[in-house]
Amino acid sequence: MKIVSNKNNLQVLHEDNHLIVVNKRVGDIVQGDKTGDKPLSDVVKEYIKDKYNKPGEVFLGVVHRLDRPTTGIVVFARTSKALTRMNELFSNRETQKTYWCIVKNKPSKPEDKLVHFLKRNEKNNTSKAHLKEVPESKLASLDYKIIKELNNYFALEINLHTGRHHQIRAQLTAIGSPIKGDLKYGFDRSNPDGGIHLHARKLVFTHPVTKENIEIIAPTPDDVIWNAV
Repeated sequence: MKIVSNKNNLQVLHEDNHLIVVNKRVGDIVQGDKTGDKPLSDVVKEYIKDKYNKPGEVFLGVVHRLDRPTTGIVVFARTSKALTRMNELFSNRETQKTYWCIVKNKPSKPEDKLVHFLKRNEKNNTSKAHLKEVPESKLASLDYKIIKELNNYFALEINLHTGRHHQIRAQLTAIGSPIKGDLKYGFDRSNPDGGIHLHARKLVFTHPVTKENIEIIAPTPDDVIWNAV
């Protein structure tokens, strides 16, 4: 995978007049929140301002988010037209998202489709997966397959059919295979960097302006387990 730029500690995977796609690191927040930590959106704005010597405020639209402890592909829009159209692509499920993750407990099947009803708990910011519909729950489905067996872990590839809050984390926990490092969803210990082994690996979509087919692949973080995958 060609990396467009690594400047300012920012790994840019794709860049054109309308979009910029970056490889998020563990701990980066996509948009500002109550922590007050500097969001990835501000880092990308500074990158654009510096690279193109732009005066004044840089426009940057947040198309979607990734949980703070996860890594991988995040798309930003550089124009309002691109933002509107990318929002439509994501909301209409006209994108193909592929995730990779590492689990310790081997799923009972090498590949399967998981269908649950997810109910969000705002108080502790989690979602619980139920086999049957419960009040205020939303349908969630994904496909997984084991792509590699490691010494103590299993690497899974996930294709999402819906985009629910903490969907992959909750659904894998429901089948007894929580993601490595994910204390919030039942893994027994945290990762040293505070992240979890969930990575937004690939994104395929039709460019909102040029209409060309775009396929982006994000390299995994540089650690022993990911490198074995």
